[in-house]
Amino acid sequence: MKRFKNAELSLLEVLQIYENTVGTQYSDYVLILDGLIVLYFRDNQEKKFESMILKSNPILTEHLSRASHHLSESEFAEYTLSKKRYFDRGNSYLFRSQKQLPSISEISFNNTLLQKELLLTFSNRIKIFLSGDSAISNKLMTLITCQRILGQEYSKPVQLRKNADKLEEQVNTLEKDLTRSVAGFGDIIRQVSWQEVQSALRPGEAAIEFVHFNYYNPEPTDSVLYAALLLEPGMKYPMFIPLCEEKQIKALLPAADGKLNNDQVNELYSSDALYRLLWAPLEAHLSDVRTVYYSPGGLLHRLNLAALPSSAKTPLSDRHDMVMLGSTRQLALNNRNSAPDKMPAALVYGGIQFNMDSTAYPVQPENRTGGQRGLSFVQSDSTLRGDSWNFLKWSETEMDNVQAALQQSGMGAQTIRGWQATEESFKQIGQSGPSPRILHVSTHGFFFPDPAKSKNQNLSSEGAVFKLSDHPMIRSGLILAGANHAWKTGRALGNREDGILTAYEISQLNLSNTELVVLSACETGLGQIEGNEGVYGLQRAFKIAGAKTLVMSLWQVPDYQTQELMTEFYKKFLNEKLPVRQALRAAQEEMRRRHYEPYYWAGFVVVE
Repeated sequence: MKRFKNAELSLLEVLQIYENTVGTQYSDYVLILDGLIVLYFRDNQEKKFESMILKSNPILTEHLSRASHHLSESEFAEYTLSKKRYFDRGNSYLFRSQKQLPSISEISFNNTLLQKELLLTFSNRIKIFLSGDSAISNKLMTLITCQRILGQEYSKPVQLRKNADKLEEQVNTLEKDLTRSVAGFGDIIRQVSWQEVQSALRPGEAAIEFVHFNYYNPEPTDSVLYAALLLEPGMKYPMFIPLCEEKQIKALLPAADGKLNNDQVNELYSSDALYRLLWAPLEAHLSDVRTVYYSPGGLLHRLNLAALPSSAKTPLSDRHDMVMLGSTRQLALNNRNSAPDKMPAALVYGGIQFNMDSTAYPVQPENRTGGQRGLSFVQSDSTLRGDSWNFLKWSETEMDNVQAALQQSGMGAQTIRGWQATEESFKQIGQSGPSPRILHVSTHGFFFPDPAKSKNQNLSSEGAVFKLSDHPMIRSGLILAGANHAWKTGRALGNREDGILTAYEISQLNLSNTELVVLSACETGLGQIEGNEGVYGLQRAFKIAGAKTLVMSLWQVPDYQTQELMTEFYKKFLNEKLPVRQALRAAQEEMRRRHYEPYYWAGFVVVE
């Protein structure tokens, strides 16, 4: 009715009624606050808008935190999506105002950290259940049950709640007990603030959280915007820096279901178009910064920012030490990696035979595969480590070179090749003892986009179950020995695994002792992008499994040049004792000196 003054008075009156009766944790209380936020956004009443954001955000984050304790992962993803508009409005106001509003920037940074950390609690909670320690599993089950009941009590008016205080005390006691008895549990449940991230930064370092969000003005629009939240030592608050619209990035990339080919990659990483969109607005604030820790968001997960050429036509890695993180919260957890020092054995997969007959290796006692896998197989470029599962000639050379480099550095290296590189052997990693410190896998990789958004669905093609799965962790994976039979016929050969190792299966492994995973295959860094929570794919899978640092690819990489790059990488890493990211950067610089175009070297990134 556009009676805005009357609306404000009515909303404020309802707010007061809720505060006096059911309390501020009641779900409808946030709804009333949001009505006021929309009203003040519309009228550009900055102080009142800021006041309502400050009042609603702690309640929203508390609701999210509680929900993460007792909902399933799919339920929580749906719940988070229902709350997304509340967080997007704050970012939208910052973007529209084009000026710094300290309290909202602080909230935005903290919310980004929270969303990323909460999603990991699900998988790590499952890890504890699978640990084999029944006493710990029982405590965790009791904790989750208490949290679920407490969540139900919080949804009631204050006067109708029963035993909420006792439940809160029990939850706190159980959390403290699990923190003392389970390694890493404290980090799982700990909520990190922007101040903690800042305190971990040294002089000459910066932390950047890239965010993307639906634009509200104050009602929803069809625009998705990108911004950076920049943090440096000595800053009084995070700086919100508007960047661009998503459609501007999309115009430079293939469609979501398309593949970056040779010419597209070389054009993308030879032009400064992406640099001007994504990095030029930041440069004025980074003049004294050498090391940049950054966590990508949205389509930035498909890009190697370190390889973007600046206006001087030199890659950003020449100007900054670019460190990609799943979340900058990792800085506050003191998880920084260093060069190898007396590291235990490494495990190297390569030279894998993807065709297998019934005599290639023994029949397993039980069949753990099931379901149809698709029927036809379309051949493509066999020199790429993706798309068609042909034998990779140079993978065997790479494997031998990696093994030699490891042995020369004094590390024991076990190699698994040919028909022995089965899915069964991979799933044994970390079962009977600690996982290897280094895990190197040279094979084919695959990633399929969301079928609901893809225009290229083919129900009769090979791997249709993987391509059309609703679960993003099924649509990416690694190809191991004998996989062609299952990929072509829809069933495994004999009573054994099918050789198609999905990200979901990898996430169930125990790689807690593994410092470095190198995935020398196609598109291993890609996956479905969910809000600001990150990539659902191999990257997320290996992190859930416990691996510390990942080397992954963003597009289909060529077989011969990849073995060259990997050989150089291990020389720098093991012989020259460089940290992982610096070793990869040095190897990529060597490829540039050999006059290779970006397509042949820029596809690999380090995720810490």
